Amino acid sequence: MVVLAAGIVTKPGKVLLSRQFVDMSRIRIEGLLAAFPKLVGTGKQHTYVETENVRYVYQPIEHLYLLLVTNKQSNILEDLETLRLLSKLVPEYSMSLDEEGICKTAFELIFAFDEVISLGHKENVTVSQVKQYCEMESHEEKLHKLVMQSKINETKDLMKRKANEIDKSKIEKGRGDKGGFMSMQSLGSGRIESGFNDMSISSNGSGFGSGSGFGMAADVDSFSSKPKGRPATSATAPPKGLGMKLGKTQKTNQFLESLKAEGEVILEDVPPKVGVSRAVTPATDPITLNAEEKLNVTLRRDGGLSNFDVQGTLSLQILNQEDAHIQVQIESGGNPGILFKTHPNMNRDLFANENILGLKDPSRPFPTGQASDAGGVGLLRWRMQSADESMVPLTINCWPSVSGNETYVSIEYEASSMFDLRNVVISVPLPALKEAPQVRQIDGEWRYDSRHSTLEWSILFIDNSNRSGSMEFVVPPADTDSFFPINVQFNATSVFSGLKVVNILPLKGGPSPKFSQRTQLITENYQVV
Repeated sequence: MVVLAAGIVTKPGKVLLSRQFVDMSRIRIEGLLAAFPKLVGTGKQHTYVETENVRYVYQPIEHLYLLLVTNKQSNILEDLETLRLLSKLVPEYSMSLDEEGICKTAFELIFAFDEVISLGHKENVTVSQVKQYCEMESHEEKLHKLVMQSKINETKDLMKRKANEIDKSKIEKGRGDKGGFMSMQSLGSGRIESGFNDMSISSNGSGFGSGSGFGMAADVDSFSSKPKGRPATSATAPPKGLGMKLGKTQKTNQFLESLKAEGEVILEDVPPKVGVSRAVTPATDPITLNAEEKLNVTLRRDGGLSNFDVQGTLSLQILNQEDAHIQVQIESGGNPGILFKTHPNMNRDLFANENILGLKDPSRPFPTGQASDAGGVGLLRWRMQSADESMVPLTINCWPSVSGNETYVSIEYEASSMFDLRNVVISVPLPALKEAPQVRQIDGEWRYDSRHSTLEWSILFIDNSNRSGSMEFVVPPADTDSFFPINVQFNATSVFSGLKVVNILPLKGGPSPKFSQRTQLITENYQVV
């Protein structure tokens, strides 16, 4: 009753990940995994295959197979339970269930597999326990890093003090030569930080201030503009050797590191691209129509709907001038609660009678080319307001309860069958905490933002397989109002209006040009208060 190995194999037979739990050769493990796709038949309902020596227990995950290799004396029920636990762990660590996503998180998956299976036997653990074990940090390691950083900071401060003392000694030595002033060249790389901070250096380096009679014989490369006491007067010409340097300073790096330690997401510097103002996928088809709806919803925590507002736009983007003399025939969902408004340059009667969007002057072409905001030309706008709670695509229920010295917070979501939601993020505000909350159960993934004291619950995709889900976490005693308002973000490829483009009508004759249409529903302000 031993699990020999576990792995993830593509359906064509490529081994993406393999982990052995008993003393076997690497060639033997890879041979067993590589032979598995040839043994799997199509149309079979069972999830195991037996050979003369081993048994394969597997589960399909999209285009992959999650696979356990056991001996034939192993308990098949226990193996299926182990496989089910591993199948829950794979989406927790891999953002995309494809070859690229598995390869990026191979080490994290191997560590998680090791927590589930030890020496070929299943451990009695849950998904949340495995994640906690893999994310545990050493208090001694943190303490050691803090001590080392403190020593480094002390050494840097000592170096600065020594450098200042050396600079002062060079200044005092220079004042003793030639009646208190020496040649600027004799200072070399020294810095004058105290004596001349209140004076400005002329641009040609020939004297001090505007009316001073002290002639200087050389350049001013050795002067530092960094004051030590009160701020120095701005110089008319900056020193040549100590000009402004682009890039991050040491203090900036330390500040960014401190922000990262607090949970803030810091993006690295990216060179700007000329002519690109927004990261929008450019249109590749001759004609592209974009239908976008922005959703504003306010839900009450005790149930009910306070605000429901949908604002939509239809925009047109044409690449070539020869395709600009057209009309757009659309079809709406027939919802009487939606109010449509055309652009002032559009023929309103044509739209009202035939659902065709065309210019008032048919001889006038539409604007062409990639618009600067990549949004194209607006043709149509619409708006919908409702008090019907059944129109809400996603409802959130939050139940905080205090028990002893802990507050238990249970949150559940219910998604409507009207839409398949993508990239769902539910942000729950938390009271000020010293440590991250204890997440007992969750359908999806979570992240604690210590800087903003927010718990983010993310679900990559919601469809008919997971229309509802829940999460439970524990924090110290807190007021129930501190967990509101809850902010929600998501997007979908369907819209409330059901608007779609039926045909493109060329005004100069000929076949209809090729076109593409995109529909998107996004949240602008979605809250539970």
